[in-house]
Amino acid sequence: MSVTPSDFEQQTSKVRRPSVDPNSGVSTTSVHAGEARQKPSHAITDSVVLASTFTFKNTQAIIDFIENEEERGEYGRYGVPGERVVERKLAALEGAEDAILYSSGMAAFVGVLNSVLSQGDEIIFFDECYHRSREYCRKHLSRFGVKTIDVKTGDYDAMEAAITPNTRLLVSESPTNPHLSIVDLDLFAEIGKKHNVLTIIDATLATPFNIQPIAHGVDLVMHSATKYLGGHNDLLAGVVLGKKEVLDPMRNLRGIMGAVNSPHNCYLLQRGLKTFGLRMKQHNENGLRVAEFLESHSRVEKVYYPGLESHAYHGVAKETMRGYGGLVTFLVKDADWQETARIVDAAKVARIAPSLGGVETLIEQPLVMSYFQCTPEERAEFGIDDNMIRLACGIEDADDLIADLQQCLEVE
Repeated sequence: MSVTPSDFEQQTSKVRRPSVDPNSGVSTTSVHAGEARQKPSHAITDSVVLASTFTFKNTQAIIDFIENEEERGEYGRYGVPGERVVERKLAALEGAEDAILYSSGMAAFVGVLNSVLSQGDEIIFFDECYHRSREYCRKHLSRFGVKTIDVKTGDYDAMEAAITPNTRLLVSESPTNPHLSIVDLDLFAEIGKKHNVLTIIDATLATPFNIQPIAHGVDLVMHSATKYLGGHNDLLAGVVLGKKEVLDPMRNLRGIMGAVNSPHNCYLLQRGLKTFGLRMKQHNENGLRVAEFLESHSRVEKVYYPGLESHAYHGVAKETMRGYGGLVTFLVKDADWQETARIVDAAKVARIAPSLGGVETLIEQPLVMSYFQCTPEERAEFGIDDNMIRLACGIEDADDLIADLQQCLEVE
C-alpha cells in the first residue's frame, strides 16, 4: 500500500511523540507508541512508502519546509516516513528523548564515533566489547589520529584513571558478549559526568525490556536492532538513543553518509517490535532454564549467565536487570576445539549461525565463527577459549532446548 506525500504530511503532523501513556507497560508501548491513531486509508498498520524522493507543491513549500523544520519526506537518504514511527516507538521503549535509526548496529556505532570524535581525541573502552567495534577503533579510527584505550571490564578506577583532557567518550556493552559481564550503570554514568565525558552503553543483549541505561544517567544507548528488537532474523538495523540535542548532529551526519534503512526494512522492524514484550519474556525464561541445566551438567566446566548466582556480576545484574536475556555461554569440560565442534554439530533444534535475539535458537563456537583467524595469543587476550560455546536461545519450548543440549553433550 502506498500513500501520497500529502497523506504522509497529515499523518506526521499529528504525531510528534508517543501516542500512549508513558507509564504504559512494555507490550502496550511496543504495539502503540509512536503511531498515529488514525492512519492513511484508515489502515491499522502504517503504510510502506516506496519513494526515494518526495515532491513539493511549489517553491514556497520548500522554504516552509526548511524554515519551519517540518517533519515530512524530502529525499530518502535523510529518512523515510516509516522510519520516524519506529524511532518514536524505540525512544518510548527506552525512555529516551529521541532515537536515530541506522542501517545496522555497526553503522550506528560508527555514526556516533564519527560524529563525536576528531583528530587527537581519545575513547576508553571496557575491554569485553564486540570484536568488530574493537577492529574499527584500532585499525581505522587510529588512521585519523583517534586513540583507543582499553581497560579491564568492571575496573572503574582504571577507567577513571585513563581519562585525560582529550577523552571524549566512555564505551561499554552491558551485558558484554560473550562473557555477559554487567556494568554498574550508575557508577559508569557518574564517572562520565564527573569528567564531562559522554557515556555510551551498547545494551543489545539486555534490550530496553531488561535495562534502561538512560534512567541511570548514561548519555547514549545503542542497540543492534537486528537482534531482539527486530526479533526474527530477517533484517539489519541499528539505533542510537539519547537527548535530541546530542543526537541532532549525528542525524545530520547520517544523512550525509547514507547509513539509512529502506522503507520495507522499517516496516519489518516496526512489525517485529509489536511482539517485543512477549518475546522477551520467553527469551528470559529460556535463557535462565538453559543456564541452570548447563550448570548442573557433569560435562560443563563453566556457565556465563548473569542470572546464575555463580556469575561474577550476578549481584549487579539482580539489582539492575528485569531479566537476564536469552544468551548463554558455556565451556565444555576438558574438551579441545574439535571435540567442542562435534557438540555444536550435533544440535538438532539449534541452528549453527552467528547473531542472536531471533525466534530461532542459534548455536556457535566463537573460536570458529568469529576468531578463527586470530592467533592463540589474541584469543587469550579476548577471553575466547577453545572449548567455548555460545547459545542464543530463541522462543522455542525450554524443555525442547534442554533435550537438544542433553543429546549434544552425550556426543563423544
